[in-house]
Amino acid sequence: MDHQQQSGGDIAHEDAHDIAHDRQTQQAADAPAGVAAPRITVLGSINMDLVFATPRMPAIGETLTGSGFAQVAGGKGANQAVAAARQGAEVAFVGMVGADGCGAAALRGLAADGIDCGAIGTADLPTGVAGILVDAAGANSIVYVAGANGALSVERVEAAGALIAANDWLICQLETPLASVARAVALARDAGVRIVFNPSPAPAALPDSLLAGIDVLVVNETEAGQLAGMAVDDAESAAAAAAVLRSRGAAVVLVTMGAQGVLVADGAMPRSLPALRVTAVDTTAAGDTFVGALTAALGRGAAIDEAVGEAQAAAAVSVTRMGAQSSIPTRAEMLRLRFGDAAPASPASLAAMGESATL
Repeated sequence: MDHQQQSGGDIAHEDAHDIAHDRQTQQAADAPAGVAAPRITVLGSINMDLVFATPRMPAIGETLTGSGFAQVAGGKGANQAVAAARQGAEVAFVGMVGADGCGAAALRGLAADGIDCGAIGTADLPTGVAGILVDAAGANSIVYVAGANGALSVERVEAAGALIAANDWLICQLETPLASVARAVALARDAGVRIVFNPSPAPAALPDSLLAGIDVLVVNETEAGQLAGMAVDDAESAAAAAAVLRSRGAAVVLVTMGAQGVLVADGAMPRSLPALRVTAVDTTAAGDTFVGALTAALGRGAAIDEAVGEAQAAAAVSVTRMGAQSSIPTRAEMLRLRFGDAAPASPASLAAMGESATL
């Protein structure tokens, strides 16, 4: 059965265009003076997140009473796109949604952040969904169903080749088919587009042909260990895993380690950049916020350590808020936290997320 239909323009793209134009105007005003907005294509997943607040993770067979619920736009690709856009980048998206209310809501949300949705198609499948449990300490467990994301075909990626080539950076993850991601990476390489790759969820193995030519590989400690074939639990083991991944072709490897900061391996001496200290209420979008903000900073010409610093600050703001895209900060909010002003006011509970979180 062919699950692909026509362009996502069938789903509210006319309204989305006007929303996107207004948001792009605001982002241009927020961008650093004299610096061109980075141009980024994101290829990836679009989900609707069903978020449950729970006192702790349930045991097998156990029923718990939760303290809150919200339905929030998410998906690793969409989150990373929103994070880059809120840091002032011009972002275009390549992906798939279902011909359903969740897909239409997701498109409206992306457009509200000024993201070009013209390369988002519709599939004869439900929009992707994630069930997310968030405990009292802010830790989460996630069950993901790909839905329409699984219909992002190589052919659709090739149809977006001109868009990928027209921008300066490509961001990919792995909530869409590996073959489609590999094709996007190949198209970007051929066009001289720089690539940030976040191989999450991590597969059992990645071909060296995919890692070769990746400009920045972003993994957490679990993913780094899995892909490098070793345990990673501190900076020393993270550096060892990063060395393995660099030997397979990635130019720069970043290992994000939560409260332990970020291990940077770029050919110089590996180094750990400390994390900012905040009180976390939900870590769901931290990694995606990091990737999007990192790419936006690199696209403005920041050196890797500076770009990591901006990405860490953006991620730190996100964990003080509930939800995925609802937690992602603007550039102004990121800068306030990074440079010492009071942290921005944030919705620290599902109830405080308001209408924007309940679609």
